[in-house]
Amino acid sequence: MCGRYATTRTAVDLSRLFQAEDDTAGGLAPDYNLAPTDPAPIVRVSASRGGRVLSVARWGFLPPWADDPRTGFKMINARSETLASSRAFGPSFAAKRCIVPADGWYEWTRTPEGKQAYYMTHGDGLALAGLWTAGKFGLSCTIITTAAQGALASVHDRMPLLLAPADWAAWLAGPADADLLAPPGPELVSTVEIRPVGPAVGDVRNDGPGLTQRLVGPAEPAALF
Repeated sequence: MCGRYATTRTAVDLSRLFQAEDDTAGGLAPDYNLAPTDPAPIVRVSASRGGRVLSVARWGFLPPWADDPRTGFKMINARSETLASSRAFGPSFAAKRCIVPADGWYEWTRTPEGKQAYYMTHGDGLALAGLWTAGKFGLSCTIITTAAQGALASVHDRMPLLLAPADWAAWLAGPADADLLAPPGPELVSTVEIRPVGPAVGDVRNDGPGLTQRLVGPAEPAALF
């Protein structure tokens, strides 16, 4: 799963990277510990704008029929294997896919000494596959997960569905084909750094670049299994 991540690039940088119109209205701020229900940047296609826009959405999917915003707590992730047939996620997979820009995401694993946090990151940033919707609570989104690949499986059995730049256009505007949900290939997965970090990230009240700094000392995940 993906229950916490970092996204720190500015609206200007994200708009340029994804060739999207900035629709954030100054509502985007760096967040090194983004948690469910927090505002998150997403890139989507807007029919009224005639192209890609960078928006801010609540993380935690709220289907149009949801009458309680707390529903989103249970819908921060959508499993790639079942989302197409899901009453909640299926319509958005067909017509409202998005990219969730991230610097990296966090996962925890158990060691003989206790829980250890890891930060999966990439120097050029990551594009996570997501879905969005709009309703009486505004824009909301979810991050799609898939079976963990390569060395990432040593930390957790699930991972976000990563998108290579060559896949962005098809993901945002192509047909809702099952091939879109294929796990990322080894050429992309192998470039993701698995970085042990300190326990402070476990508290959602903590923020700042120190959360992503490499922790000296703990075993690398491959040595834990």
